[in-house]
Formats: sequence, C-alpha cells, structure tokens
Amino acid sequence: MSGIDTLPPLREVIAAHGLSARKSLGQNFLLDLNLTARIARVAGDLSGADVLEVGPGPGGLTRGLLAEGARRVVAVEKDARCLPALEQIAAAYPGRLEILNADALEVDWAAHLTPPVKVVANLPYNVGTELLVRWLTPPDWPPLWHSLTLMFQREVAERIVARPGSKTYGRLAILSQWRCEAKIALGLPPEAFTPPPKVRSAVVHLTALPAPRFPADAAVLSRVVAAAFNQRRKMLRASLKGVAPDIEERLRAAGIAPTDRAEQVSLEGFCALAREVAKP
Repeated sequence: MSGIDTLPPLREVIAAHGLSARKSLGQNFLLDLNLTARIARVAGDLSGADVLEVGPGPGGLTRGLLAEGARRVVAVEKDARCLPALEQIAAAYPGRLEILNADALEVDWAAHLTPPVKVVANLPYNVGTELLVRWLTPPDWPPLWHSLTLMFQREVAERIVARPGSKTYGRLAILSQWRCEAKIALGLPPEAFTPPPKVRSAVVHLTALPAPRFPADAAVLSRVVAAAFNQRRKMLRASLKGVAPDIEERLRAAGIAPTDRAEQVSLEGFCALAREVAKP
C-alpha cells in the first residue's frame, strides 16, 4: 500500500518502468506520497476544479492531486517513458486523468480544461520560469486559471515574492505581484527528490486577482521592467534610454527620480512609468 491509494509505492513504479531521471529534461522526482499530497493541499479545495499538471514524471504529485479529490487532472508529460506509469494511475482513477504526451511550451492545454482551473506542478527546472511568465501574461485578464501552485528552485521562489530594495527583486516579482497574491507556501530540502538537486526547492502559491493592482498595459510594463532590470546597476535614465528618447521627463512625470535604480522602484511606480511610456 502506498498510503494514499492502492497503487504500488513510487520507488517500485520507477524500478518497474526503468524511469531514471533525465537531466536534459530537468527531471527530479518526488517519491514521498505524503509530501505530494501535502503540496496538493496547498492548492486548496480541488473537488470542483480541473487541474493542469506539467511534468508529472512517474505520477507522484498526480496521485496526490487525485487522492485529494481533484475533479480532473490534465497531465502534460514530454517524456514518453513515463506514460505507462501514468496510464496505470488513469486506470485506478477512471475518467479523472487525461495524459498529454507533449511539450508544455507548445501544447494548447486550455482546450482540454473546463474552468475553474488550477495549475499544480513540480515544474521541470529548464522550463519553469518561462511557463510562469506565460501564465502571468495572457492577452486577457482574469486568466483561465484561478491559482498556480508551483515548485521552483528556492532562488526563483524568492524572486517571485521579493520586495523593492532587495537583491532578488526584479521582473518576476513585478509580473507576479501586479496581478496575483503570491506567497511561499512550503520549503523542500534536496533529499526530498530523486536524484537530489544541488539546490533547495520551494512551493509558491499564486492566486489571480480579479484585476491588476494598478492600471498599465501589460506589454509596455513588461518591456519597461525588462529594460530596467537588464541593467539593474545603472541609473534608470541610462538603463531605459532605449525605451523613450525623453525618458527622464517620463520618469519624473511618474514620480521616479531619473537617478534611481530599478530595485528602488515599487510596483506602483513601474505601473505609473508604463502609463507614461505608453503616451504618445
């Protein structure tokens, strides 16, 4: 018995299917089913939601999500070696698990989900940040998803919740906190994974706000923030000179000193600057 269902323990599943983690796919498997169930609970009540999971691997978190009552789970897995293990889970939870053998950066996952949608994933390290930025910058807001419960390297998690003035404050903090409530919900040591990564990990929970905290055009805000933090040691009048020829005037109009550096500017300040930059 595995503790959360009648399927075999994950170590047996991995051995039976020869599922050694592949570094090229950013894989680190979570084998403790009590821990995967705990991560599933961070996402809240799943009984009335479809859940998108990216990179399920042998299905540890998948089993946690289903055991915690998810209405349906859509699991996107690029590694075809993992499909037999996932199909075994699908058979144990009839009609509740859909498996997509696809690249998460290319698949139209929205076509397979019925709102409300929650995203819960132990993201592969090599695509985690890119996926997060995509989820935070859809063309319309509110987005299809209600919340994101995502595992990252601890360093990335700290960048998501960072405050102005800190070394970790940057583009991810702005994009995350502009439209979401963001918090670190759980920390995990390297030994929780197989193979153990060289870094600590953390689970971040983001809940979509009904509307952004401050008005701004998403594309303009992203462009301004990217330029500002790409040269974060420079004063903004220098790092943003390519954004607008009269950037010093626009900075002052937004209430920002041209001699400030990016990490000194609040989320509200960047949104004000984005509005100024958007003006003809």
